[in-house]
Amino acid sequence: MSSMASFVLMVFPVAMAFAAANDLLTMKIPNRIPMALVSGFVVIALLTRMPLDVFGMNLAVGFAVLAVTFSLFAFNLLGGGDAKLIAAGALWIGAAHIISYLLLTTIFGGALCLAILAYRRWEPAAALVLPGWAHRLHTDKGPVPYGIAIAAGALAVFPSTDLFLSLMS
Repeated sequence: MSSMASFVLMVFPVAMAFAAANDLLTMKIPNRIPMALVSGFVVIALLTRMPLDVFGMNLAVGFAVLAVTFSLFAFNLLGGGDAKLIAAGALWIGAAHIISYLLLTTIFGGALCLAILAYRRWEPAAALVLPGWAHRLHTDKGPVPYGIAIAAGALAVFPSTDLFLSLMS
């Protein structure tokens, strides 16, 4: 495997992991992460000479996902950072695996919500000296750091994508 392929294979997982960690710690996904993913995808598409029809289809999938997730954001059902991260991930995942990505993200999201609900009901945590983010998750009845589920869904599907497989060969 070339050094370029190795670098490319690290961009997506590292950005997704950074988004998940940032969301857990701050309940925010900075705009620079989805922007880096979009920019990185364009650069990688050029470097790998991705066929124009595949590139266009990935862009169409990304825009379609962005339209749906921004609608969810408009109704306060999803955070803005989450909406942008899901769409940026869709660019990398592509049309062939978008359903798997969204389905796994939903499943991981459900598991995450159940885990946080159980954590909030766990009485001993209230007596512990917790870092700020852990204390917030325990006491806050508000949002869930869904970036964790988005990253988990993306990282579970990415190794089966055409982009990943083409770089591995």
